[in-house]
Amino acid sequence: MKQKKLLLISSIGGHLTQLLQLESMFKNYPYHIVTEKSTITEELKNKYPVSLLVYGARNYPLRYMFKFSYNTLKSFCIFLRHRPDIIITTGAHTAVPMCYIAKLFRKKVIFIESFAKSTSPTLSGRLVYPISDLFIVQWESMKKIYPKAIYGGSIY
Repeated sequence: MKQKKLLLISSIGGHLTQLLQLESMFKNYPYHIVTEKSTITEELKNKYPVSLLVYGARNYPLRYMFKFSYNTLKSFCIFLRHRPDIIITTGAHTAVPMCYIAKLFRKKVIFIESFAKSTSPTLSGRLVYPISDLFIVQWESMKKIYPKAIYGGSIY
């Protein structure tokens, strides 16, 4: 039986930190990591197979729209190059287009809602929840917001 290929995607910062906490699980599969380009993430290339998207903070809306569009196109190319079976993400904005691309190709999407959110949803969580195959929350209280979610406990 062929092993499933994983594509792990998140924006930088806490989302990436949470994603990398899953290394004991993902290292047993063929995988590829996608995140945003920064001095910190450039160093990840020494340890992991990584593709980098343009960093795009939402505090400059006009610039963000161009970067988001570029990242969506680049995500599509990365998806076609790696042909993953499963997308695993901890969010945020960078990951949403990849999740929709995966669904377009009938691939599985696993979304892990941020540990930082215990009483309200993230924007990326709200956008990906309807299409996710598995939606995991790290706080029991979040099951009120995402009724179909699975409580997985803390990644940390």
